[in-house]
Amino acid sequence: MPHTDARIAALRQAMAAHGLSAYVVPSADPHLSEYLPARWQGRQWLSGFTGSVGTLVVTADFAGLWVDSRYWVQAQAQLAGTCVTLMKLGDAGVPPHPEWLGTYCGAHAGAAVGADGLVLSLAAHRALSDAVTGAGGRLDIGHDLLAEIWPDRPALPATPVREHLAPHACVSRADKLARVREAMRAKGAAAHLVSSLDDVAWLFNLRGGDVDYNPVFVAHALVLADRAELFTAPGKIDAALADRLAADGVAVRPYDDCPTALAALPADGAVLVDPARTTVGVLAALPAQLRRVEAINPSTLAKSRKTDDELVHVRAVMEQDGAALCEFFAWFEAALGRERITELTVDEKLSAARARRPGFVSLSFGTIAAYNANGAMPHYRATPESHAVIDGNGLLLIDSGGQYEGGTTDITRVVAVGTPTAEQKRDFTLVLKGMIALSRARFPRGVLSPMLDAIARAPIWEGGAEYGHGTGHGVGYFMNVHEGPQVIAHRAPATPHTAMEPGMITSNEPGIYRPGRWGVRIENLVCNRPAETTELGEFLAFETLTLCPIDTSCIQADMLRPDETAWLDGYHAQVRERLLPHVDGAARDWLLARTRPLAGR
Repeated sequence: MPHTDARIAALRQAMAAHGLSAYVVPSADPHLSEYLPARWQGRQWLSGFTGSVGTLVVTADFAGLWVDSRYWVQAQAQLAGTCVTLMKLGDAGVPPHPEWLGTYCGAHAGAAVGADGLVLSLAAHRALSDAVTGAGGRLDIGHDLLAEIWPDRPALPATPVREHLAPHACVSRADKLARVREAMRAKGAAAHLVSSLDDVAWLFNLRGGDVDYNPVFVAHALVLADRAELFTAPGKIDAALADRLAADGVAVRPYDDCPTALAALPADGAVLVDPARTTVGVLAALPAQLRRVEAINPSTLAKSRKTDDELVHVRAVMEQDGAALCEFFAWFEAALGRERITELTVDEKLSAARARRPGFVSLSFGTIAAYNANGAMPHYRATPESHAVIDGNGLLLIDSGGQYEGGTTDITRVVAVGTPTAEQKRDFTLVLKGMIALSRARFPRGVLSPMLDAIARAPIWEGGAEYGHGTGHGVGYFMNVHEGPQVIAHRAPATPHTAMEPGMITSNEPGIYRPGRWGVRIENLVCNRPAETTELGEFLAFETLTLCPIDTSCIQADMLRPDETAWLDGYHAQVRERLLPHVDGAARDWLLARTRPLAGR
């Protein structure tokens, strides 16, 4: 806590030196990544809050951290005793930070609000600029104050880049570039800047390790009609890989050369940029006369629609991941009550089980192992300094996933420790009903994904409960575990880009959280597949990809309709059939016991 106050004081001194009345530090880098390389974790360094999303605003006499409901409990604890105030985004009376700054500027004539333009998306810049200038203030995005006050700021990551190869790379680099160029021509653009790291990695069939859990590397790319340029730190791409890239018309250049290349684009041309995935600071190098065509990155749409060949690999990965979970849960149930198990032990044992599986590369995000009250925090993370011992009676929530050469997994299961209470079983069953409802949904191709959210929530709402996060996010193919453009969340904007198309993989993860008591979330990954075509349209349905038993000891069976029980028994039959060839011994025995029909229990 003393570090936080001292660092905020240093920031205020730098603000004063540049004539800034307020300064905004988002959770972002020049590539607008979800998980940030250490160099751009300035919001965490300043505030001490370790959650992945949040915005810090500092004035001469106020410091506030805006976070949504997923992080309220965590932020409250981590900000305690500091000068930083928790601003509960979404709570009554707490405006978003641009609106708050607009009010601030209205009360402080001539106020100058600062931010680093290199980490500010075009969309965020517009929202901030409208709020600040509309209230008579001035927005200055030319200062990276962290560079002045962070003495040991990490350098650019230097992890080597490698090629994602066949058979897992099912579409060639040349074919992907051709598809992007076709989209460029349709938009009338001769150049396309790509800054989002997952788009860069997908487009060139490359993978890296610059960002925790996401197999990406820090780079920009410039796609032109006859060639492409890839800007990354020197030494990350070896000579042999550079030669293979060159054979496909891709030149490797130093990361810092990107502004020079942008400045050299013909001023009478047009460049395609994605305003949600490009920062205003990066685009500052473009010639002023160059026409900007703003549209979603063509690669973002393309990579969301997995090919049939990719889905073959994903299904195989799900079998390996499910087998690892069987191995873990067999150990867990045998060890419970016989040895000391903590939330950290769960992470260690489950990660080790995954690491023994073929094709495993890394975790896809930090494992959430949350017992009882900790499970009420959707993004809780156990630490050596603060974690729970798993004993007595309660609910253990485990949200985890892996990166494999042939796909990315993300699964949440809740298991009973001891005997669950009637209220816990009711919550679990309501969440299960919501998950089953969405799993069974059929919908028109092209329906906007946020509209599907109410299907999962309806049984939970009927039970007098609600949850603050979305129900589903897109998932990559050996790529980011959170991927757009589709999202199943009623609070998300239903834009045309969120249309559901065949091949998209999305999570299905409703929940209920009782602060200070327990949390329930059940999550499978599902894939959009063709269902039927009628005279009234083309319809899609979800194929459930995730393979792992659901703890039936937590179910209040009389709350399930016969069709819901039939779905669960059918799912467990599929899990048993698909996983049995991959497990033996205790894991096999556990799988057989946990996939018996509910009616027979």
